[in-house]
Amino acid sequence: MIRKLLLSGLCGLSALVSLAQEEISLYPGAVPNAKGSDVKEIKRDNQVVSQVIEPTLSLFLPPKEKATGAAVIICPGGGYGVLVMKREGYDVAQAFNQMGVAAFVLKYRLPNEKTMVDPSIGPLQDAQQAIQTVRKRAAEWGVDPKRIGIMGFSAGGHLAATAGTHFKKPVIDNADPASVRPDFMILIYPVISFRDEIGHTGSRKNLLGPSPKPEQIALYSNELQVDKTTPPAFLTHAGDDTVVPVKNSLIFYEALRQNGVPADLHLYTKGEHGYLKRPAFEEWFGRIRHWLADSGFLAP
Repeated sequence: MIRKLLLSGLCGLSALVSLAQEEISLYPGAVPNAKGSDVKEIKRDNQVVSQVIEPTLSLFLPPKEKATGAAVIICPGGGYGVLVMKREGYDVAQAFNQMGVAAFVLKYRLPNEKTMVDPSIGPLQDAQQAIQTVRKRAAEWGVDPKRIGIMGFSAGGHLAATAGTHFKKPVIDNADPASVRPDFMILIYPVISFRDEIGHTGSRKNLLGPSPKPEQIALYSNELQVDKTTPPAFLTHAGDDTVVPVKNSLIFYEALRQNGVPADLHLYTKGEHGYLKRPAFEEWFGRIRHWLADSGFLAP
């Protein structure tokens, strides 16, 4: 099984069955920023979901003898319109378990005026709540509260980058702003910017609506929000990505570098959007493993 995980591409990984030990509700009580509606979650046979209104965390905990104490919260992509839960969530979580990393797949709410008072902050609320939850329950889950990162694919990468650059102003009830700061970011072909020239307009429209104000576009263009307190980051992107231009990763890497934030950037000539055929899973995921180790996040 381990060899199959590491030698298969994400397309091959999607044939595996989720092995989450448990799926828990993200909020112990009422979901914040929610309003009543008749909207129901839709789950397809391939475990792509839409109209998410009840956010959850799926727990993938490594065996105690293999656990390193590191943890990652995984945000699947889908343009803020759907969530690719299996290929960009459960399958990757299983691979993290093989290296002793606890993984938590976040099924976050998707922006919807029918279900939220303010759709623009709903996904970030869920990401911050996930970080806070894992940090509060770190001892229970065998996690080091100082080695909790966030990972995202495509629009999930935008959410992860938002969590890494907006933690000083929490959008959930939180007495300690530092507790919602991820310790590292892993961004896979991420949407970073919402600016017209390089941003992914579909993600922007779904999150901010069809006519966002300039200040909203700037706020959620995460290359503009980097400072010296932004956590370290690993980024990877393909130069032939015609859905989310590679410049998204380039400008975020440059912003990190200018602020003295450690970052790795791995570019591939081919891979398009989704890494469905190339680069091989063992290639790009293996680089994450080395980066985590070199950065000290895998050290027990």
